[in-house]
Amino acid sequence: MKTSLKYLFITSFFLIFSCKEEQKISSPPAPEVLTEKPEGIETPEGMVWIPGGKFTQGAVEKDSMAMNHEKPPHPVQVDGFFMDETEVTNAEFKKFVDATGYVTVAEREISWEEIKKQVPPGTPKPPDSLLQPGSLVFKKPGKKVANLYDFSQWWEWKIGANWKHPQGPGSSIEGKMDHPVVHVAYEDAAAYAEWAGRRLPTEAEWEYAARAGKEDEVYFWGSDAAKLRDMANTWNGEFPTENLLSDGFEAAAPVKTFPPNDFGLYDMAGNVWEFTTDWYNVNYYKQSKDTGLQINPQGAERPYNPHNPQVPEKVIKGGSFLCHDSYCSSFRISARMQTSLDSSHEHLGFRTVVSAEKLKNQMNPEK
Repeated sequence: MKTSLKYLFITSFFLIFSCKEEQKISSPPAPEVLTEKPEGIETPEGMVWIPGGKFTQGAVEKDSMAMNHEKPPHPVQVDGFFMDETEVTNAEFKKFVDATGYVTVAEREISWEEIKKQVPPGTPKPPDSLLQPGSLVFKKPGKKVANLYDFSQWWEWKIGANWKHPQGPGSSIEGKMDHPVVHVAYEDAAAYAEWAGRRLPTEAEWEYAARAGKEDEVYFWGSDAAKLRDMANTWNGEFPTENLLSDGFEAAAPVKTFPPNDFGLYDMAGNVWEFTTDWYNVNYYKQSKDTGLQINPQGAERPYNPHNPQVPEKVIKGGSFLCHDSYCSSFRISARMQTSLDSSHEHLGFRTVVSAEKLKNQMNPEK
């Protein structure tokens, strides 16, 4: 996402215009990586153990759809961890809300004082009728679009849209408790993770888990694009006007509908985007390449997007049911996108992770 979409749609009547010789540096040997699940720690229900290891983060050489911000590839090592086998579902999120009374960002009153921090100075206040809680909902255009960079043609700011009402007032999640929860902003996902005694994954952890040992492949199942329809919930047809429903779904599908990867993780391609903890910084991969092997990297120290410098953004991974070759092709393992902290959408959710050490501490809190 190229801007804070929530505020872009609220204020949509405004236009915002916004050689030295290389030297070899010797590095100390990497510490031993945690691969085996420690004895005495049971895998939590609904999670799988991801054995640690080394991998190359970023686009593989044969990926013809790779974007510049997926390059250059660089070496990374991560310790083993536990990861949710599916995206967090409506049923799981409802347990959290029922237990805590939590109110998501999309349900909260909107503050013009906060909006002013993310739009150009002097921007006049929008009508109060627009300053209402809501979220972004996909709308299929009635005719072919000429410019796929103009996402306002298929996104609509819908007042009253939230995790309980995915398409706005009158819609509900009845019968969809096994669907991934959507219309959650970053702090909503982080709040759930903390309540559950877990956290959100780093970008490196997410990509390592998605790759599941397939070091030189484009997709989690290999490099055969013809298998996409059977392996992931994505857009089939002409985006964004015609969905042939070849995979059986117009929007999000229930979790575990499509095959898992080799680690036993479902929907690591398509269905809904997933949050990571990493700041989005266009220079991060280049800096990582220069650093050499990274051990459990936490991402960029600060966010930086020259196309959207006012708004801090987080990296999201995995693509969604809207991904298509002509638009984002983000069902690839290395694909990455960015979204602002306040943004919530019909195609954005999350899953959680937890380290063996944290589980051990939870089992023995007195130590």
